[in-house]
Amino acid sequence: MKHNFGAGPGILPHEVLKQAAEAVIDFNGTGLSLLEISHRSPEFEAVLNEAVSLVKELFSVPEGYSVLFLQGGASTQFALAPYNLLPEGGKVAYLETGVWANKALKEAKFFGDVEIVATSKESNFTYIPKDYTVPADAAYFHITSNNTIYGTQLHQFPKSPVPVVCDMSSDIFSRTVNVADFGLIYAGAQKNMGPAGVTLVIVKDDLLGKTGRKIPAMFNYQVQIEGGSMYNTPPCFAIYVSMLTLKWLKAKGGVPAIEVENDAKAKVLYDAIDSNPLFKAVAAPEDRSHMNVCFVAENPEHEKPFLKLCDEKGIVGLKGHRSVGGFRASIYNALPIASVNVLIEAMNEFAEKN
Repeated sequence: MKHNFGAGPGILPHEVLKQAAEAVIDFNGTGLSLLEISHRSPEFEAVLNEAVSLVKELFSVPEGYSVLFLQGGASTQFALAPYNLLPEGGKVAYLETGVWANKALKEAKFFGDVEIVATSKESNFTYIPKDYTVPADAAYFHITSNNTIYGTQLHQFPKSPVPVVCDMSSDIFSRTVNVADFGLIYAGAQKNMGPAGVTLVIVKDDLLGKTGRKIPAMFNYQVQIEGGSMYNTPPCFAIYVSMLTLKWLKAKGGVPAIEVENDAKAKVLYDAIDSNPLFKAVAAPEDRSHMNVCFVAENPEHEKPFLKLCDEKGIVGLKGHRSVGGFRASIYNALPIASVNVLIEAMNEFAEKN
């Protein structure tokens, strides 16, 4: 058995993988593969409609918001957010908490002025800035809810005088969120929702159509809403697997239930790191991510032999990002606490031997 701590594409529920594999051969008894049926067929339209319905149910999406399944990854949304929300000559505000936040604000500079309200760059993004003021004249305030590379997470979302835009790619559906507090939420699927290839967008309708610019159809949220996420051929398989994963999450008790599991996994793993003399967590304690647990070996020479031990025990995907080093245990929704316990046992065994 493998214990998949990879940062992304991340682990998916086994039952979802099994259903998806069957659908590749014969989708719902049609005699056709899901990969070859028309996206305009009643069978796939039912999949897309159910996926949208599950997002609305699991996240309690209020009236006045639209749910989209789009292509291009969350990185495309770095540009589409300002393209659709920032008026000509306007300004936006960004909180810089890591690589992805930095890439997002760089894209926004193509469309207007960008004010970085706070940054933790000077500490290699080991904490989330707290003391800052969001300018009331900004079109929106952009945040990244969880930082996969550095292992930090916003545990409380900031109050803002302007609409909040949030990249939730790495912690979407991992904890309860009040969607009404946001103007736009976007998330790549490949952490907690499905495979790479589809991106979830939840946008407040009354924010759209106010930029004063012409937007090409594929990049225009309003066009995509009118087309029901099918202005062109959507990523059918990725949407189907996402739908299955959302059904799995609902059957487990929804987001509140998985949040309890995720908090428990994070606590037991951080406690193990903090009590082990050979390892040290990277992020500030109050900002530690419940999705991506980043830690290092006190002695850098222990890094390779510990990874070798992990490999022997079927623990994969643990090597940290090159900008941080060390180790990164991504404990997404589908990762069972049993796998976390295997990692802890490996850490304790390594400490006893060294």
